[in-house]
Amino acid sequence: MVTPAPIAVALDAPDLETAARWAALVTPHVSTVKIGLELYLRYGPDVIASIRGASGVQIFLDLKLHDIPNTVAGAAKAVSRLRPSILTVHAAGGPAMIQAAVEASPNTKIAAVTVLTSLSETDLDRIGLSGPADEAVRRLAAMSVEAGATALVCSPHEVAAVRAEVGRAITLITPGVRPAGADTQDQARVATPERALADGADLLVIGRPITASPDPGATAATIAASLRRTA
Repeated sequence: MVTPAPIAVALDAPDLETAARWAALVTPHVSTVKIGLELYLRYGPDVIASIRGASGVQIFLDLKLHDIPNTVAGAAKAVSRLRPSILTVHAAGGPAMIQAAVEASPNTKIAAVTVLTSLSETDLDRIGLSGPADEAVRRLAAMSVEAGATALVCSPHEVAAVRAEVGRAITLITPGVRPAGADTQDQARVATPERALADGADLLVIGRPITASPDPGATAATIAASLRRTA
């Protein structure tokens, strides 16, 4: 049996039926599917069971929680009963918030989102985040791990530096992954799947290059096979 590739397919679908269909098509080939804020808010907790089905695929719940520690702890505890493998919080929420999420959801991998891949250097300056993107990401990564996060989300451009900063024990998740020739769309800092893995990523988030293709299952299989050849 072929091991599923370390890919989280972003199920940014307009409705639950489409998301469930995409999940069924890609799960033979990938390890994880990602449920984002829009889908979760539209359908609520039931979306997890509908997407997971009988496949047992890992669920990456990408809610990017960001609030005071007590509120984030309550939210993390509330979703922990859904048994997501990964739950995201914003690193910018600070160490106390991250620690609160970790303590409230001990059976879920808390992933701290460093700097969104849609942000450019100009954007960082405008929101007051000092330093170039790679330095801002590195600082947020180190702080998040110290606070207890066991996973980090960063763009492929920073993954090598973050790996050097936090070591091998931390799971690195990279959005902004685009197969060669794919449209970058709203992502500012991107790389190919092969490059991201070579630089130290553990899980690659890929959405529209798979789900917007004529056959999402075949596209996922092709990317997975390419990664196996590279490995």
